[in-house]
Amino acid sequence: MNLRKRTRGASAEVHTSAMNDIMFFLLLFFLIASTVTNPNVIKLMLPKSSSGQSVSKKTITVSITKDLKYYVDKKEVAVTDLNNTLTGYKSLATELTIVLYVDKTVAIQDVVQVMDIAQKLNIKLVLATEPKG
Repeated sequence: MNLRKRTRGASAEVHTSAMNDIMFFLLLFFLIASTVTNPNVIKLMLPKSSSGQSVSKKTITVSITKDLKYYVDKKEVAVTDLNNTLTGYKSLATELTIVLYVDKTVAIQDVVQVMDIAQKLNIKLVLATEPKG
């Protein structure tokens, strides 16, 4: 019986330096990509909906914050100037759709006011919601 240790054994080594580089670049790519994917800078708590909506290609966003500040494409607009601003956008595109982002704490009258302006200008309007879940 031979009880001596073998000195000539195969050593098992795993070199992970290449894998570390790949994982670093993947992490960096996903961090950069995640900052680009969210176009809305204005943070709102949207109401929830179980149905999805399709949006046409020529859209502008109108946002109403909980402290009743109105934004058209991320530019703050006074309520009195909202009709003139949307008229300017209407003259640039024939088929225009407004995507309305409204905080869920805003009164419905403020939402209806924007809907009336869109109706008078014959602009389609879609109310943005978050999916349930």
